[in-house]
Amino acid sequence: MGRISGKTVIITGAGSGIGRAASLLFAREGARLVIADRMETVNDTANAVAAAGGEAIALTGDAGDEAFVEGLVQQAVERFGQLDGVWANAGISGGWTPMEEQDAPFWTEVLRINLIGPFLAIKHASKVMTPRGKGSIVLTASVAGIRSGAGGMPYSASKAGVINLATTAANEFYGLGLRVNCICPGLIETGMTKPIFDGARARGNEDKIGQLNPLKRSGVPEEIAEAGLFLISDASSYVNGQAIVVDGGLSSSHPVVRVRRS
Repeated sequence: MGRISGKTVIITGAGSGIGRAASLLFAREGARLVIADRMETVNDTANAVAAAGGEAIALTGDAGDEAFVEGLVQQAVERFGQLDGVWANAGISGGWTPMEEQDAPFWTEVLRINLIGPFLAIKHASKVMTPRGKGSIVLTASVAGIRSGAGGMPYSASKAGVINLATTAANEFYGLGLRVNCICPGLIETGMTKPIFDGARARGNEDKIGQLNPLKRSGVPEEIAEAGLFLISDASSYVNGQAIVVDGGLSSSHPVVRVRRS
């Protein structure tokens, strides 16, 4: 028996990176999946799940579009009869665009996908979870939402909003049995962070990636997927309204020059 055997879970942003790693892990642990991404690569994820013996319905669309999100929930209920968990993982970075080059439409698009998208997932998933008196919703935030230095202004603001959304939504469901938590990844090698890693490799200083955290390395999507599995599973039944940081210890310290002890 897997850790989430028999559960039906929706995962957005499943076309690559953390979403794909989560899809493969959740399927191995017994979940039936509805996975989504605006990229067609979500179908590759579904094929990989099927090849491993799992079951996943893949849908292509915008996680910041309310009709599409509502449709994901409907698909889960119609195909599998229930919805036990949602991981609102889809997001965009917005890059490191200088402030003077940013405008309201630029901010609006980042917030629409990164913050309004998770809100929509909570809104529509809760409609089918509340009558059952249980359900776990996970949101992907970021260490960029905790303090400066891990992302551009719109991205960081959106992820700070996601952290607050998790706490306020958890309390919105007072007494209803639903749990809402978020994960704050540190530097993880995904499609979103590919330019950082490619640049370091091109300069020959790949060994410096992750040097600011005490583990002195970057993370991989599978490590974030494991945190998400814990939050979706019944093992986290008393964890609610929390921001779980998975960053190798990066956010545990203020910037400081380290001297290795002999």
